[in-house]
Amino acid sequence: MAEAHRILLIDDEPDILEFLGYSLTQEGYTIEKARSGGEGTRLAQQFKPDLILLDLMMPGIDGIETCEQIRKLPDLGDVLIAFLTARGEDYSQIAGFTAGGDDYIIKPIKTKVLVSRINALLRRKKSTDLQLNEDQLLKFGNLIIDPLKYLVTISGQAQHFPKKEFELLILLASKPGRMQTRDDIFGIIWGDQTVIGERTIDVHIRKIREKIGEDYIHTIKGVGYKFTPLTSD
Repeated sequence: MAEAHRILLIDDEPDILEFLGYSLTQEGYTIEKARSGGEGTRLAQQFKPDLILLDLMMPGIDGIETCEQIRKLPDLGDVLIAFLTARGEDYSQIAGFTAGGDDYIIKPIKTKVLVSRINALLRRKKSTDLQLNEDQLLKFGNLIIDPLKYLVTISGQAQHFPKKEFELLILLASKPGRMQTRDDIFGIIWGDQTVIGERTIDVHIRKIREKIGEDYIHTIKGVGYKFTPLTSD
């Protein structure tokens, strides 16, 4: 029986909500359900879930926009978000991860396999949280990264970082000058069980550079990336 983790289901199909809700409750999870992106965002702030299973295609506010809105909420910045959708195209997966998703699960999927994916996500989050809690404040000139507060400031101005961008920045900045291979980044940030598009890391790196500048993160062509501080205190 799974631990009593809280899971929020967001889907506009009532039959899917009923089936998932029943199946996951039987596995020991505490479940709340929402039938739209707006309702899901409001409920997430009250329910404080450990994980959100989010449909991609919904009328009105779709799953991508819902994910982006949730990631901007200060008290929900580190919640796990997994897209559960029938859309399997590469561009849909890239859009999901770019919006801040932690996993992309394609329907149909057997309940036991879904539970396995959920448990893997929760274990990886616990491991990541422990690692972040041990980290110190990272200062590189006017760039300051606070792992405990999920906060990045540039010249005193706070910058918004979705969860995966923040974790990727921490991974690189915590070991200045050390090259991280693409395989290492995939395994640490997304996990071995997650299948993502080849361009996902590149998209995240580009977005990080847009916020902190082009000079900190260097590309090692065909291999990976490394963080080189301009100045360090």
